[in-house]
Amino acid sequence: MKEKDRRSKNASVTAAKGRGAEARGGRHEQRHPPVKGGGFKTRSGGPAAKIAPEKGERQRSAQEALPTRPLPQRTGDKPAETVPLILETAATAGYHLIDSGNGEKLEQYGPYRIVRPEAQALWPKALPASVWEKADAVFTGDTDEDGMGRWRFPREVLGETWPMQLLDTDFLGRFTSFRHVGVFPEQLAHWSWVKDQVATAGRPLKVLNLFGYTGVASLIAAKAGAEVTHVDASKKAIGWARENQTLARAEKLPIRWICDDAMKFIQREERRGSRYDIILTDPPKFGRGPNGEVWQLFDHLAAMLDICREIVSPDARGLVLTAYSIRASFYSIHELMRETMRGRGGRVESGELIIRESGLDGKEPGRALSTSLFSRWVPE
Repeated sequence: MKEKDRRSKNASVTAAKGRGAEARGGRHEQRHPPVKGGGFKTRSGGPAAKIAPEKGERQRSAQEALPTRPLPQRTGDKPAETVPLILETAATAGYHLIDSGNGEKLEQYGPYRIVRPEAQALWPKALPASVWEKADAVFTGDTDEDGMGRWRFPREVLGETWPMQLLDTDFLGRFTSFRHVGVFPEQLAHWSWVKDQVATAGRPLKVLNLFGYTGVASLIAAKAGAEVTHVDASKKAIGWARENQTLARAEKLPIRWICDDAMKFIQREERRGSRYDIILTDPPKFGRGPNGEVWQLFDHLAAMLDICREIVSPDARGLVLTAYSIRASFYSIHELMRETMRGRGGRVESGELIIRESGLDGKEPGRALSTSLFSRWVPE
């Protein structure tokens, strides 16, 4: 990873593309996002694990997409419900939200203090300008989630990447041209839940991470003892995930890295009879697969969830959906999840993911910043 570049100060540089215009789209980047992907380079001599191409998929054209799967009318009782459920990311050793307001947020990512646009921050900033002015990096330019921009480094020019650690898992933060930094800390609530489920299962769990982006969730699950299948449409995102695997010293953990269109992949898994104990899906609002396949959240989400229902194991621990940057209430995805899981029993928990401000020292609880919607089915 690169050390600080001290060649010049107060310079602006264009960052490598992050969840870029290729894919989850991301939380996201999807937010969401800019799609997963990015213009970063992968390290030479990466981890031993190989990106697993699906047979025949490299030869398919965008016009040869798999047939659309009909959406069945589910019957039976709907699952019980818990609404609203607010899952909060509080300050941790590797990350905390310092302050927010006036359409921006000030965050601490490892050693760096970072300023980025945040449309949800409608209130005035709580901390003085002198605190914000000491930021190490400021994203400028297009303020849309999927808009490209530039990073300004007021103190000294920084390298493209830097080491991070969350939930005892090492990975790389990265300055991308879509303002994202390679991790969505509000997801810590879901990642902690997955880690607990895997650790207490008493058996190896199979986890599917759809639209997996940079692989932090996959690494956390695998380190807890799960067998993980990680799917993302961007080769660059997969490359970044493998860099993270090396940094986390997790090359021998059971993770399949698959570069593929998410819908095509799960349709094949359904036909094969594959089953997973936990499915995480964090789809973008819009994205493209490796062969030009088009993903539209409102057009494809219902079908995607229905297929996920079919590949969730009989003794499953949960199906988790996160949705960013959509004009909808969490009730929309809550009712969709309940309709999808009719007849499977269990409970659907839905609400919002939030990050709590915690001041410069990470110990002063402040306002809650809403980041995304979620819905989670769990057995009772």
